[in-house]
Order: sequence, then C-alpha cells, then structure tokens
Amino acid sequence: MKTILKQLGIDSLNEMQQKVLSLGINFKDLILHSPTGSGKTLAYLLPLLSILKNKGEVQVLIVVPTRELALQVEGVFNQMQSEWKIASCYGGHAVDIEVSSIQNRKPEVLIGTPGRILDHLSRDSFNPNTIETLIIDEFDKALELGFQDEMERIIVQLNNLTKRILLSATRMDSIPSFTGIINPIVLDFVPSKSSTTRLKYNLIYSEEIDKIDTLYNLLGSLSDGSSIVFCNHRESVERVSELLDKRNVINVAYHGGQEQLIRERSLAKFRNGSSLILIATDLASRGLDISDVQHIIHYHLPLDRDTFIHRNGRTARWEGKGDVYMILNERESIPEFITEDFTPYSIKNDEVIHRTPGWVTLYIGRGSKNNISKGDIAGFLYKQGQLKRDELGVIDLQDFCTFVAVRRNKVNELLHLVQNEKIKGTKTIIEEAK
Repeated sequence: MKTILKQLGIDSLNEMQQKVLSLGINFKDLILHSPTGSGKTLAYLLPLLSILKNKGEVQVLIVVPTRELALQVEGVFNQMQSEWKIASCYGGHAVDIEVSSIQNRKPEVLIGTPGRILDHLSRDSFNPNTIETLIIDEFDKALELGFQDEMERIIVQLNNLTKRILLSATRMDSIPSFTGIINPIVLDFVPSKSSTTRLKYNLIYSEEIDKIDTLYNLLGSLSDGSSIVFCNHRESVERVSELLDKRNVINVAYHGGQEQLIRERSLAKFRNGSSLILIATDLASRGLDISDVQHIIHYHLPLDRDTFIHRNGRTARWEGKGDVYMILNERESIPEFITEDFTPYSIKNDEVIHRTPGWVTLYIGRGSKNNISKGDIAGFLYKQGQLKRDELGVIDLQDFCTFVAVRRNKVNELLHLVQNEKIKGTKTIIEEAK
C-alpha cells in the first residue's frame, strides 16, 4: 500500500478512503456519497487490487458519464502501477482502436461511457459474463444527463454480477430498481449544511450590463490561487476568453463544443499552473479532477440550485476553504433558490494587478500509445533540455501526446536545445502549447 501511495504522490488516505478500504471485499452492494474532489476514484480503485484474479478477462466494468472522467480514472489506475491492465472507451475516440486495445491487451478492468460500452457489447468486444463487479461513478450525473436507458441496457447483459458500487457527489433519496441494488451498505460523507461556512460568498455589482470590465477588475484583485469563471453558454465562454486575451490576461477556455485535444490542452494548462484562470461552462462543474481552486466566479447566474452547488463544489474541496463571487448587473438579482448570505465586495483600482503564471505548457507529439512514459519525457528534458528538477512541472501523459509544464524563464532556451533531438530514437514535435 505504501508503495502505491508513493507512486500516486499521496502521504496517506483520508477518512472516506480509509472507511471504504476497511470494508475489504466482503460486501455485495455499496453506495458512496462523497463530494467532488474528495478522492472517490482512489477509494474504489484500491480495493479492486484484491478483487481481481483472472488474467486476461474483464472482471470489473466502470461506467462514467463523461470522457474526461474516464481518462481521469484510467490515469489514476495506471499510476498505481499494479500487475493488472485497464482499457477505456468513450465517444469521439476511434472505435476500431478501442476494439483492438480490448481484444489484444485483454484488460481486467474496462472503463467507459454508457453509449460506447453498449457499442462494444453489440460488437462482442468483450465477454460480459466474466464481469463480476460493476462500478458506476458520478451516478447522479449519469441520471441527470439522461443515461438511465443506456445503463439499464448494460446491466441487463451482466449476468454474473456479485458486486455493485454506486458513487455520487450528492445524496440520493432513492436508488432506481434497474441497478439491482438491494439493502446496500451506505457511506455518507456529504458535508452538512453547516460546513458551507468554509465558503465565503461575495457579491459584486457591475455598472454595465456587459460584465467584462467588472470581471477583469475582479480577476486582477485576486492575489492568490486559481479561478474558474462560469458562463452559461459556449459562445459566452469563447467571448469572455477572447476579451481577456485582448487585455493580455492569460486564461484558457473549456466547453463541450471544443475538439477533444483543445479541451485536454486547456485542462492541462489549468492543472499545471500555466493558466490561473479557466473560463468554462457547467461542463467543468462536475467529474473533473481539478484541485486547489481558490475562487469560483459566477459570471452568469446559475439556472438552478444544483448548478449553484456543483459550481461552488470546485473549491473548498474536502476540508479546504474557498471564495465564491457573484457578479450582478443592474437588471439582475440573486435567484430565490440561493439562500446563502453574500457580502458586498469592492475593488480598488490600485489593487488590480494581473499575475503572470510561472509555468508554460509544452506540447510533445508522443504519448503512452507510442510506447513512451513520464520517465522517458522527464529524462529527455533533464538531459537534452538541461532542466533542473525544480524547472520541470506536471507531466500530463495522454494517449498520443504529452503536455509538460516548464518554468516560463526556461522555455525559449529549452526549445532551442531540443529542436533537433530525439525521444527514444524518434524525432517528434516539441513546441509551446498555444
């Protein structure tokens, strides 16, 4: 266990993770309620190492509502460096490549989105009769997104299930019968209402109907931490991001209309500190592994109570604290479903100073599917790029590319040093990720 935690860069498990692990494998059905960011992924992955037994057979099926969550779970599992294999499948990814990966790699764990899993079941990509454990992560969101029919069609084909695990960021009043869950163990780690005191709610009035000037000043007044700015529409995300770009405010945009590589690049930059500001739709409010967010900014008013809660849930994660900002123009007022107490927030002009991140993200045109590892990337940048340990940040290894954080003051020199060099004998694209 200590070895696995070290590989994950974790000193110890939190209370929730310890509780799940203490159950061992001697349970039939489990429901875990725990907030986003509390470590649910690791909580259910660790026990799998004791459940898996037959090499080359899919024994565990993990159903997730989004591609991003599938990649997150796969990444954590691979970091554990166990003897077992995992494969993922999701929309927007070539089906033929997935079929080949499943049939050739013969993973013991399969993770995917509902529609794509059904696709593979229709293609006989794997044998559903060898699956004994079903895990549905972000079950509440899966229902919210309308995946009930797909999940039901999946479960009815799993004839030999012995364990069912449902995970949710919010409490569920009832469990749909199609899950097959009866008399489950229920672990509830959703904070009580009193824990919302970890959040500070701030109200900012915009003199203009267009709030961009107010947002610009607000972002410039925040002296520490990263910020997520929530907009209600994709077009608004793009507009706000472009307007901040024109004012030389470094930021990244994130919404469902972007190509996958663009979304991955945005998340990589935000996670590794190359951008301290993420402009996003509510796609970013759930199911993403984004830690250490200090500020949540409601540029547009949330449409309902759940949206408000899930946006705010990106900060003050677990036992941390965070700040929530609501920007209102003269035509707006706080919706009735928001009952929290807001404190007026004022910005002094001489306090508006926009920070430049200390990191820059590089794009490397090779990934894990090209038989390359994080160690290969790090070794190359240390040797050929002449980087020191503290000049290399987060390495985000994707299937066919890698995003790497490098100190801003070293980027130009580094790119010059590696322009004609090869990684594991192969020349590849190495450039700043724009």
